[in-house]
Amino acid sequence: MRYQIFKIGLSIVSLLPAIALTLGAINDELGANPIEVLTRDTGEWALRFLLITLAVSPLRLSVGWHFLAAVRRMLGLYSFFYAVIHMLLYLWLDQFFDLSDIIEDVIERPFITVGFISFLALIPLALTSNDGMIKRLGTQRWNKLHRLVYYIAIGGVVHFYMLVKKDITEPLVYIALLAVLLGIRLYRYSRRTWISV
Repeated sequence: MRYQIFKIGLSIVSLLPAIALTLGAINDELGANPIEVLTRDTGEWALRFLLITLAVSPLRLSVGWHFLAAVRRMLGLYSFFYAVIHMLLYLWLDQFFDLSDIIEDVIERPFITVGFISFLALIPLALTSNDGMIKRLGTQRWNKLHRLVYYIAIGGVVHFYMLVKKDITEPLVYIALLAVLLGIRLYRYSRRTWISV
């Protein structure tokens, strides 16, 4: 029962940024360029949820918060949810679903290229994030596929860094957080490899 309450509460909290942005757009409270704010903020929330998802295992193992393992997939899906909104806003409000303009933009602007590839890589992870797909693929193949999340996270922080033109403090914070999270995984992997030798 406690787990269900926690999961519902976490789901509500995860939706709050989307609700805040929607209300801000409706009430004209997003400044002079609301499209830019909506697109930027949904992209940032996608990246934040991705990093939170990657933080679950280190927290579970180091602090003993084992209950977090049960919500890891949900957090990953919220990353995908915000990434989908981010992409739709770009395709609709920036490119007006003009396929030729979209292709040209993806080819000519490197930060769009990185972001687009990262988004495409998220799709198979979202589609296989249920127990049924784990059974169909088998645990080993499922785990291999979901290791894409590391490359997606790298692509996400690179996309954000390339996007920002002036103050790069925030992208550097995300890069540092990702470096720590990946460093923990590399350390654990090297220890397992060393012990098994």
